[in-house]
Amino acid sequence: MSIEDQILALMGRADYTPITLEEIGKKLGGKAIARQVRKAIPRLMSAGTVAKVKKNCFCLPTDADLASGIIQFRQSGAARLQPDPTPDNPHPTPVHIRAEDTGIALHGDKVLVRIYEDRYRDTHTGGARRHSSRRSPGTPAPRAATDDWKSGRVIRILERAFDALPGTLKKTRLFWYIVPDDPRIGRDIIVGDPAKTALFPTPKEDDKVVARIVEWKQRHLSPVGEIIENLGPTHTPLSEYKAILYKYHLKPEFPPEVTRETTALPSTLTPPDYKNRTDLRAIPTLTIDPDDAKDFDDAISLETLPNGTHRIGIHIADVSHYVRPGTALDREARTRGNSTYLTGTVLPMLPHALSSGLCSLIEGQDRLAKSVFITCDKNHRVVETHYANTVINSRKRLTYTQALALLQNNDLDAIRALPTPPPHQTGHPGRPLATLTDTELHALQAHLRTLWEIAATLRKTRQTQGSLDLDTPEIKIYCDKDGYAERVVRNTTDPSHQLIEEYMLAANEAVARTLHQARLSNLSRVHDEPDPQKLHELRIQLQGAGIKTGDLTKRAEVIKLLSLLKSTPDSHPLQIAFLRSMRQACYRASADGHYGLAKRYYTHFTSPIRRYADLVEHRILDQFLQRTNNATAPQRKLAPVTPADLAQLAQHLSRTERNSTEAERETLKVKLLELFERELARPRKPVHDAIIVEVRNHGLYVELTDSQAYGLVHISTLTDDLYHINADGTAIAGRRSKRAYRLGQHVMVMVDRIDRFKRQVDFRIQPNATEEGNPATRRHQRGEGRLLRDRKRR
Repeated sequence: MSIEDQILALMGRADYTPITLEEIGKKLGGKAIARQVRKAIPRLMSAGTVAKVKKNCFCLPTDADLASGIIQFRQSGAARLQPDPTPDNPHPTPVHIRAEDTGIALHGDKVLVRIYEDRYRDTHTGGARRHSSRRSPGTPAPRAATDDWKSGRVIRILERAFDALPGTLKKTRLFWYIVPDDPRIGRDIIVGDPAKTALFPTPKEDDKVVARIVEWKQRHLSPVGEIIENLGPTHTPLSEYKAILYKYHLKPEFPPEVTRETTALPSTLTPPDYKNRTDLRAIPTLTIDPDDAKDFDDAISLETLPNGTHRIGIHIADVSHYVRPGTALDREARTRGNSTYLTGTVLPMLPHALSSGLCSLIEGQDRLAKSVFITCDKNHRVVETHYANTVINSRKRLTYTQALALLQNNDLDAIRALPTPPPHQTGHPGRPLATLTDTELHALQAHLRTLWEIAATLRKTRQTQGSLDLDTPEIKIYCDKDGYAERVVRNTTDPSHQLIEEYMLAANEAVARTLHQARLSNLSRVHDEPDPQKLHELRIQLQGAGIKTGDLTKRAEVIKLLSLLKSTPDSHPLQIAFLRSMRQACYRASADGHYGLAKRYYTHFTSPIRRYADLVEHRILDQFLQRTNNATAPQRKLAPVTPADLAQLAQHLSRTERNSTEAERETLKVKLLELFERELARPRKPVHDAIIVEVRNHGLYVELTDSQAYGLVHISTLTDDLYHINADGTAIAGRRSKRAYRLGQHVMVMVDRIDRFKRQVDFRIQPNATEEGNPATRRHQRGEGRLLRDRKRR
């Protein structure tokens, strides 16, 4: 047991009272261990797991009404603490911190907070508040449900989230200051005259710069900083991109030692690479990916066996063959944890020579893979699963659009007319469908349709077993050649996406179950059950909306609710409220189950090019192949990974995943603001279909259906009447006209105002808008949307 564990075990005893450092040393072993204690206590204090109280005594934070964790600010200046989880309390309740009690903390800092007895009824955010992965510019939407939180006060900063902050340089008549990019950092940073810095070019007003905080000791005074880098004119694509890199500690470049190792690798497969592998190059294999995919780490194949059954091959790029443990490539991939997909670009986990080249399953090129073979009987039930290291050659690179057309369209000329992704958008567009013969297209169709028939059965079986249907549309923004946001596309899940998803889920579950049965320690993808209190609050909110539910802690009732919400008009805010009640998935060294998928064993195996967790699972699968004397097992000796190492790695990978997700959300917000700012400058502004997701006394919060952008329609912009909120807070109505705008109602809006510093967009309702050029309007006019039908119902 480490000295840290000994100290924590001592302090966790029921009879422990706070004692000094010297007394702790005596209890643990006298003078021989006292020096170790003196070194360990500061580390434990920095981590927030030990607190110092009066008379230089030490104890666990909970024993002194203290809690450590990450502080998260609102734009109002108030904050909440998300306490660190403990084995006894893996999901601690947040702590509310009033603005005057935040001290000199900044958003994202790790802090120590003293807990008060008074409670805080949180009505600031809730039912209509979006899960942050789907929020767009603007402040979070308020929620109807309440959280009974304790209150607290920041007493110590344990660790700063940022050593430097990006922001916009401004000046007054007397001094220069920086407005931080993050609107949750409500303090401007005072800086000296930029002309006196050694930076080139010299920063000027309205430049995006990076500042390091030099001094901040009193909350009522602004922090003092120094400019360390000039990123260029603010609110340009390049400066915004650089600022996000700084904020989230992302690095587009790789260290020299990684570049050297990558350069030493061959650009194509060499004869030794084919040894001890099953040769599948004669088996028809294909990839299905987005139009702008840069790397291809999964492919599928289909074989019809002599007895009429089918064997599906799920082939995953064998990154572990090239990225060996202990190398510079491996260390850098582990540090990054995953690729980060910012709008218009990707920061890969592996160098492009690997991620888009040697490892990527490019059409027409031999590639190494780890293959999961699933054999299905004539009723499409899985009857056998086995694994192998293989060599494959993808016959065709398909986009989702092309795959969907082959699944649903019999007109070969229409299929051939589908565009091929432009080379600048994707590194490998594949052969144009127009160049394929009728025989090749018919073979592709038959291949895909059989794969979909099996996948549809797997999907139905999965949902019958309790898997939740949580599919939501995704937003993708495309940029012009100068990097400015040009258009936004809303992608919905269709059979082409579902086909790939089912086989990837099947492979992930199969590998997780196999490794668990073989008693090989591995990384699990875990999704914990929802907090019963959150589900209770959701149930009350649903009842207020006229939807009665059973006990939502029972999966059958949750499935009924999701089905009801999908079939209920104007239930969009309630669907979002349900998503908010779910916990966030993470990595763990223990197989604690996946609530959303209703699976006991689940892992990530199918994306080793972009996720380090999958690469780890590939190495562990090789251990399994060696243990079972599989002919394709690698000949090199593989060192086992200890559970302790896996637990530490799981925490690290969960953090890097969250960091990348937040960076991706922020770049989406920035690009949406950029798009709307350009709209605002047009003589004729586009009109957007939107849905009202929250009603407040100062206006309506709406979400655009085409981009999921989120913003406020201020009540002052409704100039046709005097509007007031109704008694139950679900609508505002005009006093004279009785015109009402209700929760869940569709409205047509235009951009009214943009605030790039607060990351907010305001809209204005256009009651009679029927703009012909608006895609959303065209969809509704064709009968594909609900807008016109819902208006007639109301």
